Amino acid sequence: MRIAIIPGDGIGTEVITEAVRVVEAAEHAFGFTVEKTEFDWGADRFLRDGVTLPDGAVEMFQSEYDAILLGAVGDPRVPDNRHAADILLGLRFKLELYINLRPIRLLADGLTPLKGRTCADIDFVVFRENTEGLYTFMGGNFKKGTPDEVAIQEEVNTRKGVERIIEAAFTFAEDTGRGKVTLADKSNAMTYGHDLWRRTFKEVAARHPSIETNAQYIDATAMFMVLDPGQYDVIVTNNLFGDIITDLGAALQGGLGVAGSGNIHPGAVSLFEPVHGSAPQFAGKNIANPIGSILAAAMMLEHLGHKDAADAIERAVVSAVAGGLMTKDIGGSLTTTEAGAAIAERVVA
Repeated sequence: MRIAIIPGDGIGTEVITEAVRVVEAAEHAFGFTVEKTEFDWGADRFLRDGVTLPDGAVEMFQSEYDAILLGAVGDPRVPDNRHAADILLGLRFKLELYINLRPIRLLADGLTPLKGRTCADIDFVVFRENTEGLYTFMGGNFKKGTPDEVAIQEEVNTRKGVERIIEAAFTFAEDTGRGKVTLADKSNAMTYGHDLWRRTFKEVAARHPSIETNAQYIDATAMFMVLDPGQYDVIVTNNLFGDIITDLGAALQGGLGVAGSGNIHPGAVSLFEPVHGSAPQFAGKNIANPIGSILAAAMMLEHLGHKDAADAIERAVVSAVAGGLMTKDIGGSLTTTEAGAAIAERVVA
């Protein structure tokens, strides 16, 4: 297997180092090898020579690599963060990574801000459509900068795009023994695009009769994620709403520092990353939480067929957290490197 590693900017370089350390521990424990190639794409490279994604990068990933592990991109020296958009959004769209998979799993009871909730209450997965919606950046400004300015941003929903993300959610539910899929939309206000989501959801559900279904308006979903998160197994939603509720979900599970994600095209090269940003204010201080990047690496290994190794990494994370071996953001006293080492030591077959 060949893995492309893009550490990126800020704390991305620090957390990815620890994720790679844990992957190597899993390689040793389970007897497989991953060939890793690092790419210096980020703000430093962009400011030095203007390169974001080099010509041919997408084709190279498609033909030569099995997965991409990304740290984080974003730097205040690039005010419009053009390089970050070109790298992250460019890869999502050009590689057709239409599934944004976000597990929302509480690692220890004390990490959630919700009163009286435990690990048993917070364990679900969000399927966010990743290549359409408002993130196609269709629209524009008329009379920009004047009192009469008009700004239009269009949401794009295609039958193909909507059906494939809903089908992926139902297939995942069946494959993992999760019994319910919830559609979160805003069809009472977004009457055209989200009518398409409702109709397609109903049709796909008919192909999966063993799975319980329900549909909620997104504002109700956000409310119930706080009041009753245990009702969810799998949530499927559009690009914008998925972006919002998965950050809420990260807060429920202990913060952005412990959340990993996958940008997936089944059967093709896919990209895995922690959900946090580059946090330049913390860069170089050795205090960033590496758990999100480590869990993203575990998702990557599962995607590549090494589920046993991925499960071992998750157990190692849970064990380290239970032992208080955490960074300061979740109540511990370890540095980034110490936390990564504590988890790597616990990866066993």
